[in-house]
Amino acid sequence: QVQLVESGGGSVQAGGSLRLSCAASGYTYSSAYMGWFRQAPGKEREGVAAIYTGGHSTYYADSVKGRFTLSQDNAKNTVYLQMHSLKPEDTAMYYCAAGADGSAWYVGEPLREYEYSYWGHGTQVTVSS
Repeated sequence: QVQLVESGGGSVQAGGSLRLSCAASGYTYSSAYMGWFRQAPGKEREGVAAIYTGGHSTYYADSVKGRFTLSQDNAKNTVYLQMHSLKPEDTAMYYCAAGADGSAWYVGEPLREYEYSYWGHGTQVTVSS
């Protein structure tokens, strides 16, 4: 079955950096639409960034553009979310998602949550001021 395992979360001070990893198994990773989402306490889950592993296309929410960067390691079936200049408002549980068919990309909305069929259990990121 499909498994997505996130890691790399932790506690940092504002301005710090973290790199999250999402390791995929049981999934056709080589040409996949994958996304990162986050949910802060008391708030709805929101899309952060998305990547098409087959073409290295990436998309970022405005709130993280210029600070977060996606990358991939095909040999490890892993997608990374490098986060720099972290802010307290970045504090949330971060989830990796996969299984989108790409249709949302064609209309410029790759962070439609309901497009994704598979979800990891999340990794906590806490940024202190």
